[in-house]
Amino acid sequence: MPQTRKTHPESSYGTRPGRAAASVRNAVYAAATSMFLMLPSRPADAGTVNAGHGTLPGVPARVDDKSILGMAMEARPARMQEPDTVVLRFIGDIMLHQAQIDNARDRDGNFDFSGYFRGIEDDLAKADIAVANMEFTLAGEPYSGYPSFCAPDSYAEYAAGCGIDVFLTANNHILDKGEKGLVRTLSVYSRLEKEYGTRMTGSAMDKDASGRNYPLLLSVRGLKIAFVNFTYGTNSGFGKKYPGTNLTVKEDILEAMQRAGRLGADLIIALPHWGVEYSTSHSPAQEETARWLAENGADLIVGTHPHVVQDTGVLETDRGRRVPVIYSLGNAISNMSAPDTQIGLMLEVRVPVDVYGDAGEVLPSFTFLWSSLPGRLADSHATVKVRDYLSRKEEWKQEYEYGKMVSTYIRIKRLTGIQD
Repeated sequence: MPQTRKTHPESSYGTRPGRAAASVRNAVYAAATSMFLMLPSRPADAGTVNAGHGTLPGVPARVDDKSILGMAMEARPARMQEPDTVVLRFIGDIMLHQAQIDNARDRDGNFDFSGYFRGIEDDLAKADIAVANMEFTLAGEPYSGYPSFCAPDSYAEYAAGCGIDVFLTANNHILDKGEKGLVRTLSVYSRLEKEYGTRMTGSAMDKDASGRNYPLLLSVRGLKIAFVNFTYGTNSGFGKKYPGTNLTVKEDILEAMQRAGRLGADLIIALPHWGVEYSTSHSPAQEETARWLAENGADLIVGTHPHVVQDTGVLETDRGRRVPVIYSLGNAISNMSAPDTQIGLMLEVRVPVDVYGDAGEVLPSFTFLWSSLPGRLADSHATVKVRDYLSRKEEWKQEYEYGKMVSTYIRIKRLTGIQD
């Protein structure tokens, strides 16, 4: 039976309250630094936008508000009863390699993934919105790992049951099983939305269908958040054949962010699948794209794909906004054991909101995660918080794995400058 799920009732996305919107956005900009700053809000103009080396004209929304939201519900009241804090948490790549499939399968052909997120399940469940990158298809049997990923439905069900609210599907593996695989994958996610309340974004069968969740708009107690997820490409090469897969096309991304602004989003989060695999430093191409995203409306940039943690930064736009960028969260869980692939990040962003809906100072925080292989900490694959296990050496079944976790943790902190 599905667990009781968090709900995100969507408010009417008409004209947003300027005071609340500005303070929420400024609070996020302040989160990029260790100082509490209140910075300029997004300009109201949604026309021509600075595109770095030139300008791109404003793109009018192609669908009305109700067709995107599904329904128009009552707007946020001008005054709340109590001060509030909205908590967002992000984890990186959820992988399923062949060794994971084999280890989780029982004699009856069923799968048990129950220990996978043993160390972070409470954090995911308690977040107002928890987000993860789903790096596989749900195309049905036969199940397979690298290079053409296909997971059993129960894997996505488990992730939803752990409290993940948003599945990101714009990644290079979403079309691993072609058209039939995409159709079935989308069907499963549609069912999980009904059963668990988990939403997906990043892919669809066609561009019209994609427009309904690109951007994905969610409201948490009146704060409106837009998720803009896209990928550099797909391994199958079918991206152009299936235009519902959100690719890194500036015109499409710009249209999605402008639509989010017109629909009253207080916070626009760009979620690119990008970068060089296994590199702990971001590439010049990533930085160029990040700067373009910041100039064109993104308030926060959170990346996936490299399978390792990359450095973070703060980008200052021409209008004086400061936009935090986390270039790669690394893996959330996998069967990888190559250097740096077992450590990942959980990003937390807290947005305090006062009784009038105004946001106070916020500060993002990071938690390093360790994806342990079977027989080394637990019998199954398991993701835990590094700090929780630094002083629990005696609980490890393999001393080597404990030592690897500690040395990797120290090295990645030094290389990236990230503190937890």
